Amino acid sequence: MPLQTKLSFMGKVEQLLSRESRDDGFDKQQRQSLSLKLSGPEGDCHTGLKRLSDSRTLLTYKRNTIIRNVRQLTIISVEEMADVAKAMELASINASWLGANMVTSGIPDLTLLPPSTRLQFSSGATVVVDMENAPCRQVADEISKTHPEQGPKFVKAATTKRGVTVWVECEGDVKIGDDIKIFIPPQRIYKHS
Repeated sequence: MPLQTKLSFMGKVEQLLSRESRDDGFDKQQRQSLSLKLSGPEGDCHTGLKRLSDSRTLLTYKRNTIIRNVRQLTIISVEEMADVAKAMELASINASWLGANMVTSGIPDLTLLPPSTRLQFSSGATVVVDMENAPCRQVADEISKTHPEQGPKFVKAATTKRGVTVWVECEGDVKIGDDIKIFIPPQRIYKHS
């Protein structure tokens, strides 16, 4: 018996972005498609089966410990970015400012998808949600390059709206316009936290 539930609605891929190196900036360039391998999106700076632990994992590991890379892609939504832009008094948010790999539409509250949610694309390529991608100062600094007054508002405005980080479970190509099927795990609250 399947443990996950397929949602009755689907999302859609609106934009795809990637960047080969983090050495010369934060933003990513538009792509028509991404080839997802088990190690992540081919040719992107976040590709790899392993990564170094950072501030997000300090309660578990010392900084720079080698750990599994569950942050292979960052996914954001058109709807949440419109909310963030409004809160920051901007006309829009450029996905490349956020270092995003994918922009979706049609998935309500994308950032609040539970860990282990599967997002499956038209080719069968599937990614697994690790967790919410918390807003950070790096993005605020990137926005400040263009909008110095609004950049500092990003962290507050993007809380619970910054998107999710995911890792590749099944390889395949993703193209702009692809439908996204959503499979969520059982919803339970762990009462001992």
